[in-house]
Amino acid sequence: MGVGFLGLGHFVPPKVVTNHDLEKIVDTNDEWIRTRTGIEERRIADDDIKTSDMAFHAAASALEDANVKAEELDLILVATVTPDTPFPSIACMIQEKLGAVNAASMDVSAACSGYIYSLTTAKQFIETKTYKKILVVGVEKLSKITDWTDRSTCVLFGDGAGAAVLGEVSEGRGILAHELGSDGTGGKHLYEDPNNHIFMNGREVFKFAVRKMPEASVNVIEKAGLKKEDVDYLIPHQANIRIMEAARQRLGISEDRMNQSIKKYGNTSAASIAIALSESFKEGKIKDDDIIVLVGFGGGLTWGSMAIRWGK
Repeated sequence: MGVGFLGLGHFVPPKVVTNHDLEKIVDTNDEWIRTRTGIEERRIADDDIKTSDMAFHAAASALEDANVKAEELDLILVATVTPDTPFPSIACMIQEKLGAVNAASMDVSAACSGYIYSLTTAKQFIETKTYKKILVVGVEKLSKITDWTDRSTCVLFGDGAGAAVLGEVSEGRGILAHELGSDGTGGKHLYEDPNNHIFMNGREVFKFAVRKMPEASVNVIEKAGLKKEDVDYLIPHQANIRIMEAARQRLGISEDRMNQSIKKYGNTSAASIAIALSESFKEGKIKDDDIIVLVGFGGGLTWGSMAIRWGK
């Protein structure tokens, strides 16, 4: 048997903040943001929408898509760096809301790589037959740790959630290979500062990401015993279009075979790949037996990639 995706779901808050809206509050402009990041707009959660609320909506959608009842879940993993409170975990909060009475629950902190870290963790539990069905959620409310006076960072981030239900799938399908990594010496380039705002040394993070994302994409394909030509669709972390393009070009695939939801949602950290995967599937861009590559990087510094043969 393989370990794969039984259902997917995502949620983004209704409030849209465009580049033109940001022009009114900081010294920036639409052309500068678009050409350097690929972002045109982002979703921002109002004060009455919590991280746990977005996680719950995405999770409920994924359970419905998988035709799995909440009480069938054995484990809930939530990737986030913006929980409602340091504890209890978002995972425990949505366990209660979903009624997943039989599930163990924990949050995973690996910043923008958190979703891939969580998928990899879920895979191990299912492969060892410890658990059968696991809910994995990537969710962030980055707006609450964004300094809206810092034009170098406030244009980048958005809020949202994506979720997946993992379980056994047919032999040869599901997750084929993964790669996880970290370099703690780079932690000083991307972190939450004492004022509870995101600090980012953009130049250093860009240099790291533009090297690591393409490298991790190729590595995971080789680990899966595949070639670059076998890749049908690429879902990179939606941080910066230039970094995403570096990964796409390294794999040698056409532009239409890479998710570019960054235009609509900006960088949603741990939710980024989760939203992009769910949206791509629901839009029919992923079909059974397609080879999919997920790849991301984040604070830590961390990175992760995954090769998947789609289907149940």
